[in-house]
Amino acid sequence: MSSSYTIDDLRKDVAEGRIDTVLACQVDMQGRLMGKRFQAEYFVESAWKETHSCNYLIATDMEMETVSGYKATSWEKGYGDYTMKPDLSTLRRIPWLDGTALVLCDVLDHHTHEEVAHSPRAILKKQVKRLEDMGMKAYMASELEFFLFDQSYEAAHMAGYRNLKLASAYNEDYHIFQTTKEEEVMRAIRTGLQGAGIPVENSKGEASAGQEEINVRYADALAMADRHAIIKNGCKEIAWSKGKAITFLAKWNYNAAGSSSHIHQSLWSLEEKPLFFDHTGKYGMSPLMHNYVAGLLAHASEITYFLAPYINSYKRFMAGTFAPTKAIWSKDNRTAGYRLCGEETKGIRIECRVGGSDLNPYLAFAALLAAGIDGIENKLELEAPFVGDAYGGKDIREIPRTLRAATTAMTESAMLRKAFGDDVIDHYTRAAEWEQEEYDRRITDWEVARGFERA
Repeated sequence: MSSSYTIDDLRKDVAEGRIDTVLACQVDMQGRLMGKRFQAEYFVESAWKETHSCNYLIATDMEMETVSGYKATSWEKGYGDYTMKPDLSTLRRIPWLDGTALVLCDVLDHHTHEEVAHSPRAILKKQVKRLEDMGMKAYMASELEFFLFDQSYEAAHMAGYRNLKLASAYNEDYHIFQTTKEEEVMRAIRTGLQGAGIPVENSKGEASAGQEEINVRYADALAMADRHAIIKNGCKEIAWSKGKAITFLAKWNYNAAGSSSHIHQSLWSLEEKPLFFDHTGKYGMSPLMHNYVAGLLAHASEITYFLAPYINSYKRFMAGTFAPTKAIWSKDNRTAGYRLCGEETKGIRIECRVGGSDLNPYLAFAALLAAGIDGIENKLELEAPFVGDAYGGKDIREIPRTLRAATTAMTESAMLRKAFGDDVIDHYTRAAEWEQEEYDRRITDWEVARGFERA
């Protein structure tokens, strides 16, 4: 699915003075946009073909540290260049930034011009190609939740991220009056994303004070991941422009609900036939869908790292908070890790509720597709749906409770190593190890308050 804005449209906008800046962006391991701001005249003259970036951009942590232990890049190798190749199908105007357009780039080896295997977009494209070779494509949609604060990012930083003021004082789930008070920001987000070629469905209040959700129309897997990355960046930029702050941290406060990124997924034929739907099947599920969902469940622990990549991600998995703790499937049941939606219709789909708002969409989508494809290839049988409150379920499959457990499951996964490649899994294993190492040597406020006097 391509944007309706073309390089010829950009050239016209540049010539007529409407666009003066083009953002050429790649996506890093954290799902963030990294790149350069081009003078628009130069971009349409030559940079639309390619540009360059330091290869450390897909080997850093949240703090942009040059992390040791990566095979792909290091001080010993000199931190050379990658080639950034603009994917012109992603070119779009950015309404909330004056005179600005944006394009996403694939990351290529500087010498061979082959895609860098561990770059997030390449990982997802590989799984999309596997599906295409099977005569199928995936449609996906990710719902994004976040918290809105009345302070700016700068003020929050100066306050040490303490005593922050939320946009609401109470739970605003589906609340119209409270969300009216937040419309200055939320309307700007909806209209801005719509103007950037991302079809918005709605925004709503979520299940905690100051919590919001933005929903956009489903798309093919790669287009949806592109939208997701732009949405997160856009929400932050729009909030910042209005003196507000937004966080996509999975669990920003012990007393608040976590923020999720539920991922809806279904498979269709290349001729647009819904392959998950069978009007003769129970709940309208086809045998193919049975196999796909069985793959998700069989490999649920192995793919959790790509749905929950940080220490903080695992603080979200708490019973009774609408965040799942069990990796089971159920029919329209929000206590389950995987929920059947749209039963008995061609829109039937499986919703993964495991992922937090901090996930990288390319990696999460790719991991889910890899697990589902394995279920199809091996014709895995689907267990019976769980019925009731999954939080209280006994002797059923649990979501890994810690980053350590999820990392072990990922690195030992034969399925992921076959689907992604050993070098890719080793690369992300190192990222996970570094996240754990950094946390293990830190002292938290909780430890100090608990033990300063009493230890």
